[in-house]
Amino acid sequence: MYKEEIEFTSKEEFYISTDKNLLDKDVIYKFLSQESYWLEGTSRELVEASIENSILCYGIYEGDPTKGNPKQIGFARVVSDLVRYSWLGDVFVLPEYRGKGLSKWLMTIITENPKLKGTNFHLATRDAHTLYEQFGFKSAEKSEVSMTRPLDWDAINAIYKKETV
Repeated sequence: MYKEEIEFTSKEEFYISTDKNLLDKDVIYKFLSQESYWLEGTSRELVEASIENSILCYGIYEGDPTKGNPKQIGFARVVSDLVRYSWLGDVFVLPEYRGKGLSKWLMTIITENPKLKGTNFHLATRDAHTLYEQFGFKSAEKSEVSMTRPLDWDAINAIYKKETV
């Protein structure tokens, strides 16, 4: 059983932590449901369930999240068995904080995590290939041996008693 080991690091006035208790779920929900292309219109309940059920969530903050009232400005979550497989999703930095190297810093922290470092990492992106390639991601090889099962919002929402997204 995985026992969460909280990561905490800082760079100038910015901080990254894996402490889920520090996450500002309002910021995360607002971005994912209103500004992302991959979860636009999703319910808050599903966003919160995805956070709760992910093995690691990374928050980026302007200001120390353990003191005062810092602002959450970025997020990423990882689903993994911490041995062979990891999936990275819901990665974002708020638009007004982009261009400061925060996404590269976040990706360095995630990909250098000792329990994730060697895993077969997956992600899907429409527009950030250049960023992820810097961290060893590449287009799937031998896609003819890979299979996926499509997302079924009706089945997911039935579990959470929500209408279709």
